[in-house]
Amino acid sequence: MKKKIYLLTILCISMGLFTQPFFGFAEDQGGNKEEIDVLNNKISEKREKIKQLEESINQYKKKIEVKRGEAVSLSNQLAILDNYLAQIELDIEMTEEKLETLTLEIEGLSLSIEEKEGVIDRQAEILAELIRVIYYENNKKYIEVVAAYDSFSDFYNRVHYVKSLERDLGKSAKTVRLAKEELERKKTQTEERQKSYEDLKEKLDNRKEDYGEQADYKENLLFQTHSSEMQYKTLLANLRGQYSAIENEITSIEQEVRRKLADQDKFSGVVDTTQLSWPSQSRYVTAYFYDKNYPYKHIFEHNAIDIRAAHGTPIKAAASGYIARARTCSTASCYAYVMIVHSGGLSTVYGHLSQIHVSADQFVTRGDVIGYSGGTPGTVGAGPFTTGPHLHFEVRKNGIPVNPLSYLVRDWE
Repeated sequence: MKKKIYLLTILCISMGLFTQPFFGFAEDQGGNKEEIDVLNNKISEKREKIKQLEESINQYKKKIEVKRGEAVSLSNQLAILDNYLAQIELDIEMTEEKLETLTLEIEGLSLSIEEKEGVIDRQAEILAELIRVIYYENNKKYIEVVAAYDSFSDFYNRVHYVKSLERDLGKSAKTVRLAKEELERKKTQTEERQKSYEDLKEKLDNRKEDYGEQADYKENLLFQTHSSEMQYKTLLANLRGQYSAIENEITSIEQEVRRKLADQDKFSGVVDTTQLSWPSQSRYVTAYFYDKNYPYKHIFEHNAIDIRAAHGTPIKAAASGYIARARTCSTASCYAYVMIVHSGGLSTVYGHLSQIHVSADQFVTRGDVIGYSGGTPGTVGAGPFTTGPHLHFEVRKNGIPVNPLSYLVRDWE
């Protein structure tokens, strides 16, 4: 009779534990449930805050669009800058909220993983006991089993218990397997959240730099114009003239070099260049191709991308080709750049260089260091069109500017 009671106890425990659900934070049972519920509530509050910040950011974007439609003036440009700075501030705050949300999610996943590991351990112990009991009962001799019971009814109940145990054994084994699969998914989610956290942390650092650069640009603009609308118009006229001169120089030199290379059959039999390597280690783009937020948009369209690069960062050739122009400078007002002509009608331009280590007509291979980045206002080679250290990177197809992101590949093998 004691064996029957023991057997029934095992059955009840197993049926109670093996029917526990396994999926989602809120469904986990045990000591961590309250903590997980608190975390889920905090996550919901954070997401609501993020939603509000996104709405505020969109309001500033609309204000900027309205200002862009107005006449070009110093006061209008300052208003655009003020709205853009406010937008960046909110974006920084929103990114910080997202980081805190990810921290809470990772903490919740950690608790969930801990809970599931505990459940699996407990179930493994019960499974082992079930297997031991079933093995013991199934290996009894028939006459021994019959003699142990006072009536056929007791014997029937014993057989029924054993059969129930065997059925639950199969169900519980499947449940443990599903629990382990869910556990692996939770671990994968944790790794993904941690990766997202690192990416957001990098974005936060970059956005803080964006804010500093735009604030410096505003201060420099006020200094150059002395808050005078007349001086602002004079500044715009000078900038347009310098931009046109550089653009004409790049266009004419490329045409001349391509004619010379064609006469010498330099690219004869060479596979057309269709993909480009990133010219710097950084992948953070501060201004995009024809970017609406480009600070000099009212003077000219931004026919390149700007890549964040600390002053003095090595700049590499995006593909093999011939140096068409290596313009060195000795003053801050001079714009230093390198242009490389590639096969297949492609050419690349690298602007705001602080140092240049190549010369015209030189052949360079993809990945060769051609110079070092600059762009810090007031430094040699930065030129007039800069708000902070970065690389100005252009791609041209048959002389016409195209979006560099359509050609750049993240990793070149």
